[in-house]
Amino acid sequence: MALVGYARVSSVGQSLEVQHDKLNAAGCEEIFSEKRSGLEADRPRLTECLRYVRKGDILVISRIDRLARSAEHLLSLIRQLEDKGVALKVLDQNLDTSDAPGRAFLGMLAVFAQFEADIRRERQMDGIAKAKTNGVKFGRKPRLTPDQEAEAIRLRTQEGWSVQRIADHFGISKGLAHRVTTANVA
Repeated sequence: MALVGYARVSSVGQSLEVQHDKLNAAGCEEIFSEKRSGLEADRPRLTECLRYVRKGDILVISRIDRLARSAEHLLSLIRQLEDKGVALKVLDQNLDTSDAPGRAFLGMLAVFAQFEADIRRERQMDGIAKAKTNGVKFGRKPRLTPDQEAEAIRLRTQEGWSVQRIADHFGISKGLAHRVTTANVA
């Protein structure tokens, strides 16, 4: 079993020293550090740290916000750690997933993260519904107008044009020309 530390600050001007002191005092044998915004999905040293830890290890951080961007992200990271058999210890919040109270706290955190995601999804659906009632169209703009589709069908059925010629004529893919000229013909 090894204690592995992870430290992060958001900007180049900030110092990792305080976190390093806490992680060293906790007995961390290896410390992964980086100066990156917590909002960045790409954190190479965190990725390296997660690859480094092994079954039985404990990942030690000073505060939860040093590790994750959101409750959802934290739970995702904790699941990754659990899958590897690695516990998480948070020094400032006195949280340790290797004991029952720590796991219980994370269970509550999971419930709140799911609640937050559900509310966000509901708001999004409400916004989409309101936009639709206001006439907003969603999705990709059709490549051909209804008149152009009718023209493509006419060129294919009455003029005998090839699908490739129709595609070239309208500046569309051969697949789209085929769908338009075959799907709309009874």
